[in-house]
Amino acid sequence: MAKYVLFDTETTGNQEADRIIQIGAMIVHSKDEIEVFDELCSTQVPISIEAMEVHNITPDVIADKPAYSETAFARRVQELNTTENYLIAHNISFDLGMLEKEGFVNHYTLIDTVRCAKHLLPDSPYHRLQYLRYSLGLYKTEAQEAQKLGITIKAHDAIGDVLVMKLLLSKLVTLTQERFPGINPMQKMAELTQTPVLMKTFKFGKYKDREIEEIAREDRGYLQWMRNNLDLDEDMKYTLDQYL
Repeated sequence: MAKYVLFDTETTGNQEADRIIQIGAMIVHSKDEIEVFDELCSTQVPISIEAMEVHNITPDVIADKPAYSETAFARRVQELNTTENYLIAHNISFDLGMLEKEGFVNHYTLIDTVRCAKHLLPDSPYHRLQYLRYSLGLYKTEAQEAQKLGITIKAHDAIGDVLVMKLLLSKLVTLTQERFPGINPMQKMAELTQTPVLMKTFKFGKYKDREIEEIAREDRGYLQWMRNNLDLDEDMKYTLDQYL
């Protein structure tokens, strides 16, 4: 039976040299069998002030912690590293990239809950985890779920985010079943993860909240400037390429 590894990392920053300092994860075997991991780890890379501002992890907190490679999660995620199992994260490219910096070579089937949410909730103005936490009412059941699993919920904390992601994943499974009846929802979400999204509106910039199709007719040069000059995610690159 497939295992589902939901995970989130907190890091020293978001640059190439940065490394993991906290891992939160759940390995779901069944509804009643879930392994929970909430581990801090040390690194030689300094924690940036900007990162501390987000997750509140300071150098003294991790000074006596083991390296990531010595954590229980590092051993467990490697033991289950086969295509029949699923590795799941919100913006998985970032968190998987952090694992790969530690020498991890992925064989899991991947599910990105951001990409799936964009496909399944196209009218949502944002797809950030904390936004969906409130817009979908996930917060209403998280305390009960946290108590059952022995988890303390804190904003921008790895295990707290994983708990919210678990609730989001359940919602996405339901939406997938409704939209694609008769198809294994996890397999379909893995497929959606690999399928770029055609975005409807701009989420930033001078045309924020305007329809991209409309701006493509009015100001094509702006789309060309964006494509050539901004660091865009894969979905926005795909969208601009479709209109240019």
